[in-house]
Amino acid sequence: MFLKNAWYVGAWSHEVTHSLKQIIMLGEKICVYRNSQGEVIALEDACPHRKLPLSKGRIKDDNVECGYHGLTFDCAGQCVWAPGGGRMPSAAKVRPYPVHEKYGLVWIWMGNAAIADADEIIDIPNFYDPDWGMNSGDAMELKCNYLLMCDNLLDPSHVAWVHETSFAQAATRDTPLKVTKTEVGVIVHRWMMNVDAAPFYAKIIGFEGKCDRLQHYEVRYPSHALIRSIFTPAGTGGPDGTLHQDTFVMDSYNFMTPVNDGETRYYWFQLRNIRPKDEELSKLMAADVRGAFEEDRAILNEVQIGMNSKTSPHIDLSIDAGQLRFRRQLEAMIAEERLVDEKMRG
Repeated sequence: MFLKNAWYVGAWSHEVTHSLKQIIMLGEKICVYRNSQGEVIALEDACPHRKLPLSKGRIKDDNVECGYHGLTFDCAGQCVWAPGGGRMPSAAKVRPYPVHEKYGLVWIWMGNAAIADADEIIDIPNFYDPDWGMNSGDAMELKCNYLLMCDNLLDPSHVAWVHETSFAQAATRDTPLKVTKTEVGVIVHRWMMNVDAAPFYAKIIGFEGKCDRLQHYEVRYPSHALIRSIFTPAGTGGPDGTLHQDTFVMDSYNFMTPVNDGETRYYWFQLRNIRPKDEELSKLMAADVRGAFEEDRAILNEVQIGMNSKTSPHIDLSIDAGQLRFRRQLEAMIAEERLVDEKMRG
């Protein structure tokens, strides 16, 4: 079950060139390429004649020519040439997908094209701020349903066991969590006061001694997450604290694109409020983050296997409150979307 009327990340911008490429999103095969103006074009990846993927064809004058019988489709998906002459069949067309490039990513609208609005793409306030540094973006394939990664990104507690050498420290085991439901998603968060810095952050933050730490785990519908980490000298944090001038902030943006029911393409990058031009720091953080996310991948791939082969029901704990709220609301949104679609067809 997927929410169709939403923007999903289809690829990094640099992955789409003047060559045909197939990507799979929400179980749909899409042919993407750049035209001569550099615009990204996304078309249903199936010629309507015999369903050969258009990505197996070739580009001709910005159009796509099928590699089987030469049917040619323009950037809007309309067939502009077919062999044999005569009248062009009315069904000789493929679906075009709305596309927008932002933050170095190619976003594809998977639902009703008439209501696609690029302003609905997640806002990232500091992306273009020269005072903020950025870790190079990355991606990985997960052999699990995308909602398992959404669960993971609404679960600050898991770091105590999955990320012992990076994000964990003693307070991540049992400090109580707070759950906040917003109009666009769910936030699970907590302040941990007067604690040691976790190993990953201890190498980066610009002060010594104990700290106050915020874990802000937020997932927005359908599957975009902001993980905000704040480390400030002890005594300056908390909900009502006045953050110290040496406070370290890292915003990790995470985008889960369902490939199908059991596979996910996971994209991410991080922004930080210190040393924006320090390339060595960026490389260090990017490598460490990748290593931590590989730990997540190993766990979640096994969780999917466990869920597929379970012989008894799984249980929920109090730490799962945010995940359960997110899933319930997303299910309601999907159900409502389907009801609207049925009414429009009926």
